[in-house]
Amino acid sequence: MSKNLVIVESPAKAKTIKKYLGKGFEVLASYGHVRDLVPKEGAVKPDEDFAMKYQVIERNSKHVDAIVKALKKADTLYLATDPDREGEAISWHLLELLKERGILKDKEAHRVVFHEITKRAINDAVEHPRELSVDMVNAQQARRALDYLVGFNLSPLLWKKIRRGLSAGRVQSPALRMIVEREEEIEKFKPREYWTIEADLEKDKQAFTARLTHLHGKKLSQFSINKEKPAHEAEKELLEAAKGKLTVTTIEKKQRKRNPAAPFTTSTLQQEASRKLGFTTKRSMSVAQQLYEGIDIGEGAVGLITYMRTDSVNLANEALEEIRELISERYGDKALPDKPHQFKTKAKNAQEAHEAIRPTSARNIPEEIKKHLSSDQYKLYNLIWKRTVACQMKHATIHTVGVDFNVGDGNTLRSTGSTIADPGFMAVYQEGVDDAKKGGSDENRLPPLEKGDTVDLNKIRPEQHFTEPPPRYSEASLVKSLEEHGIGRPSTYATIISTLQQREYVTLEKKRFQPTDVGRIVSNFLTNHFTKYVDYDFTARLEDELDAVSRGEKEWIPLMKEFWYPFKELVKDKEESVSRSEVTTEPLGEDCPKCGKPLNIRLGRRGRFVGCSGYPECDYTRNLDDNGESSEPEIVEGRNCPECDSQLIIRSGRYGKFIGCSSYPDCKYIEPLEKPEDTGVACPKCSKGTMLKRKSRRGKIFYSCSTYPDCDYAVWNEPVEGPCPKCNWPILTIKTTKKRGTERVCPQQDCSFAEPFEQDEAEETSNAD
Repeated sequence: MSKNLVIVESPAKAKTIKKYLGKGFEVLASYGHVRDLVPKEGAVKPDEDFAMKYQVIERNSKHVDAIVKALKKADTLYLATDPDREGEAISWHLLELLKERGILKDKEAHRVVFHEITKRAINDAVEHPRELSVDMVNAQQARRALDYLVGFNLSPLLWKKIRRGLSAGRVQSPALRMIVEREEEIEKFKPREYWTIEADLEKDKQAFTARLTHLHGKKLSQFSINKEKPAHEAEKELLEAAKGKLTVTTIEKKQRKRNPAAPFTTSTLQQEASRKLGFTTKRSMSVAQQLYEGIDIGEGAVGLITYMRTDSVNLANEALEEIRELISERYGDKALPDKPHQFKTKAKNAQEAHEAIRPTSARNIPEEIKKHLSSDQYKLYNLIWKRTVACQMKHATIHTVGVDFNVGDGNTLRSTGSTIADPGFMAVYQEGVDDAKKGGSDENRLPPLEKGDTVDLNKIRPEQHFTEPPPRYSEASLVKSLEEHGIGRPSTYATIISTLQQREYVTLEKKRFQPTDVGRIVSNFLTNHFTKYVDYDFTARLEDELDAVSRGEKEWIPLMKEFWYPFKELVKDKEESVSRSEVTTEPLGEDCPKCGKPLNIRLGRRGRFVGCSGYPECDYTRNLDDNGESSEPEIVEGRNCPECDSQLIIRSGRYGKFIGCSSYPDCKYIEPLEKPEDTGVACPKCSKGTMLKRKSRRGKIFYSCSTYPDCDYAVWNEPVEGPCPKCNWPILTIKTTKKRGTERVCPQQDCSFAEPFEQDEAEETSNAD
């Protein structure tokens, strides 16, 4: 009989910890939270000091029963859930449940915390238990209550004022505002024309470029040359003055140092995994969780990284010693700085005195354990390992060179370039950059040059440019912006992004976020009428106050009162004073061509459109184009409806754009706007059609028979020619999972055939979700 019962959150972690603790310990998983607020109004009672009504989460009730049963046979309980507020709250909820059931009599209960799943860390935690932190639990309860109260009061208001089924959240609403405001900034942007004068040069058969920096003795600004004519006049003048040769007039040489980036926090890991691996934030955190909880690398399961929800950039002294030893062995003493690098967090309102995300042992070299990891696990672990090792390596030394060529009176061409004198940490790792511009000095390699040298001028190129609007947010840049504003916490970034997508407030197009029509209206409504509560600084201050609660510096009930009562009054006021039409319509400034009444931009089931204010007496409508401008339906040139010979037009429906008859509803002919991609694999069910690649309403890829609706055969995974070696089904599919990697499998449910499948990196990344 086990005398000690240890509770963790996940079964994978339980398995790893059990191995370290041995026979005297039983380790069970809670499978996350065991209790939550009852899912109805009244779960939080503001007039009773925000008393909360909880219930056991149904899906986890069997795990609670298993814990109760095991605890009856044990003497001591160790609550070893995650070392953050959520983990503290899970332990507290479980303890409360056990007290209610009278199981804790004559038994000791301890809280143990560790930031890495290694034998040393686990045993040290069990030897030094502590009490539950009431302050951390109160901070988590306050956050949960705030989110509940905002959701249960704002969501019904959105139903009344915009559309049924909508919802609002305390943290994701400012995030939505960011995306909407960026889109509006892009739409309002007016590009400005400007020209640069580039020169193609060559010396000793090495080509390089230079740019005109001074013209007629004046230094050029971005818009000094803003028309084609003066650009070509400058070109002509330079060509006449140079006569095919340029002479070096001055050389400026500098040496600069580039320091390594800090080790990963949750935010920077999500950003880099997005930039370098193409991972979503959700996918990054899922893989990081697996690496943290434990992977069997030939000696049993071992946690490969430290806890992945952190905003700290600190590294433990023992980790620093091991990393420095490894650097000395693998890269030589010259790659090692005199003393360890120390970093300061840049995150606003940084909290939790945890470590940065690092390998639990730098000796677990990625290449050496690759065979034990799935593709995703290896990619992410390799990224973490390289970043951690590089952060403790010597700076890189870079030589920069600026070369000037005088071309006529007062005209200067300048060429800049760089060479890496000593790569230092760059030999292992370089940090990615969002929306990097090509053509920087680092890309221009110069030949050896001295003052007085002559080079060949091959061409003068006037280049036309236009200023560009700010880019839409990617997952990486959105997480970075959220962190800079102090919105959310390391554990919430992925949830914020997922929630916005699930609610269909934003879409991800070409890895960039765009607000939907509904998302815009919700954001504008909240920004105009609940300005304070979606203000970036207000949200950050509230996060800071919750941090103060967790540190015991502030009481949570006064904080709740300060937020709740003004918010409640504002909701009540807006419910009475704001009409639905005020929120969902806006004047177009144009009269209806059918009845003469004003036209409005309105929100319909399929997004925004132009409609007559005289509806229902007047039914005139037309589409808005992609920029939100009023537009007539786009005509399909050279084609008429095959059923009634009317003009075909491009229309919008609940599943996107399609081709339809202009005589609708009298004629209901439709066809896809873009023909689905044909895989060429014959349908195994009817043998008449082929399997086409299609997109579901939610944007998920699936494959179905081209003869649909006559044949309804469909699969989620990419089909390939079979037959199945086991059951002889005519096709197989390519399936990728986190545990097993990419395999060729039989789509028949009663057949278990699977074999490894090799595919290129691009396919692997795109299919892994």
